[in-house]
Amino acid sequence: MGMGNATESQLKSFLEKNNQDGLKQFPDLPRLYIEEAENEGVNHDVAFCQMCLETDYLRFGGKVKPEQNNFCGLGTVDASAAGATFPDPKTGVKAHIEHLKAYASTDMINQLPIVDPRFDYVPRGVAPSVYDLGRRWNPDLEYGNQIMVFIKQLYGVF
Repeated sequence: MGMGNATESQLKSFLEKNNQDGLKQFPDLPRLYIEEAENEGVNHDVAFCQMCLETDYLRFGGKVKPEQNNFCGLGTVDASAAGATFPDPKTGVKAHIEHLKAYASTDMINQLPIVDPRFDYVPRGVAPSVYDLGRRWNPDLEYGNQIMVFIKQLYGVF
């Protein structure tokens, strides 16, 4: 929760530094992360870096495909689950932000309707820190630390 520090330009630079083609299919993603995170009081730096981790800087390559507009692996709960699909990038980012907020807080969603199909499955407020996402969002105990590595790299860009 809280506000991010990176500007839209800094998020773009970070992504392009790690994947030159990252913004070709999703040019508005940095702006969408800032706007949607601000709407819900979620730190956009954390959300954007988690997106970079989950999608390998928008290379995808795992179960989730770019056309799903799913930037956080939402719904990939087991080996057979393909993950959630959203109609457009804005809705996909909104779902990601809602899911992060559900883990971080017991506060209500500000921008209804809720588009995260797994929102009601989250034990609310169990991960107030990025470090708490390990074994909650992802079964890997080091998951929060992995996101923090991305955040430190982001902050090194500026």
